[in-house]
Amino acid sequence: MTNVVPMSRPLRLALLADAVASGATAALLVAGAGVLERWLALPAGLTREAGLVLIPYIVLVVVVASRPATPVATVMAIIAINAAWTAASVLLLLGGWVSPTLLGIAFVMAQALAVGAFGVIQYVCLRQAVAGATA
Repeated sequence: MTNVVPMSRPLRLALLADAVASGATAALLVAGAGVLERWLALPAGLTREAGLVLIPYIVLVVVVASRPATPVATVMAIIAINAAWTAASVLLLLGGWVSPTLLGIAFVMAQALAVGAFGVIQYVCLRQAVAGATA
């Protein structure tokens, strides 16, 4: 596999969609932490911190998407972060660290599935970009 790949349109769009969704999620988690705590029974501190953690991730994804070419390892790191977030979300529920409402469980699982889907889509787009660069 090549070390640097030209930024393909599908990969750029997948990364930007991830950044937009992550930005909306960060805003909701930070600004709405108190309301979410009441509705979802997820601690406000947890949701607020999760939202704040997303900010540097969003910056990274936007910077990578804005480049004409990108190191494959950088995109793989973004994909790995998405996989880790997905796993951590599931573990949060299974680990017994929180006792969310049914709506809280649905919220955590929905965002975990969305983040996991972004990772898969980014991986497919990266593979296509690499194949196009080596063809």
